[in-house]
Amino acid sequence: MMVKKSITADAMNLHRKLTVVDCHCDTVLQVAKGKAKLGQYNETGHIDLYKLQEGGTRVQFFALFIETIFKPQRALSRTLQLIDTFDTEIESCSHVLSPGLNMKQIKRELKSGKIIAVMGIEGGEALNGDISALRIFYKLGVRFLGLTWNQRNDIADGVGEKITGGGLTCFGRNVVQEMNRLGMIVDLAHVSEAGFWDVLEISKFPVMVSHANCHSLCQHPRNLNDDQIKALAETKGIFGLSFVPEFLGKGKTGISDLLDHIDHVAGLAGTDVIALGSDFDGIEETPVGLNDCCCYPSITAGLLDRGYTEKEIKGIMGENMLRFMKKTLN
Repeated sequence: MMVKKSITADAMNLHRKLTVVDCHCDTVLQVAKGKAKLGQYNETGHIDLYKLQEGGTRVQFFALFIETIFKPQRALSRTLQLIDTFDTEIESCSHVLSPGLNMKQIKRELKSGKIIAVMGIEGGEALNGDISALRIFYKLGVRFLGLTWNQRNDIADGVGEKITGGGLTCFGRNVVQEMNRLGMIVDLAHVSEAGFWDVLEISKFPVMVSHANCHSLCQHPRNLNDDQIKALAETKGIFGLSFVPEFLGKGKTGISDLLDHIDHVAGLAGTDVIALGSDFDGIEETPVGLNDCCCYPSITAGLLDRGYTEKEIKGIMGENMLRFMKKTLN
């Protein structure tokens, strides 16, 4: 791991002890488009094998993002293409990367020094309205599902449809219940507020919002309000704070803005609910100092500077997410 001159020795020593987890990236789509390879250093990309190692990432969630052009008729076939892309990349880097399938296997692979790659789908259009597709995806290694993107689908309304007040459909309720049975993580990033509350009411297990920020600090429709954040904390869920500039504030944003959002959640609901959900390779611009996944030591240093304890920092940087995974992944 390359030591950054601006980071103190204390911060680097602490960072080396951490199990860094990132709840969301869109790197697989960049690979599918021929713009990146996980095993090759990429000057412009945010995530590759070398950057993951340098920044200290130990568990990376890879979302399979289905572009709008494929929705709805070709969403299922596109998802299968992206699963194949993921599998091919992991196989090519199998000396370092291992797919994350269950917590027993993940713990074993972490002890061996490997980086864990957890595969999920961003958008329930992939199911094509068929619950059996969910079970097949699970057998193929999919371990989390974002119920919607911004639009409406067979499962629920996305945030782009919030004017309707629509939440989960009957099919959506069946999907959540089947995900609970299978041991898949329910991801509520992009879901309408009505859908958010519907899921919290019916899910038997805690849920995740993989990449969003605080509406109180930045009034973006993708950000969560304080009641949602407190409800996530009360139900032992997880909130992945995102690096998307538009979710952090107006104008040029940086690490300090991310830390402000962390401060807000910590003051509102404690630190146990906080995780990181970068959205790397899904954003064209990044905040200053958060250029790619090599940045994580800088976040550790920033948390130290703001007075967070070692235990709190370990939680925010990854252990909160690991604890959440123990409750949700079979």
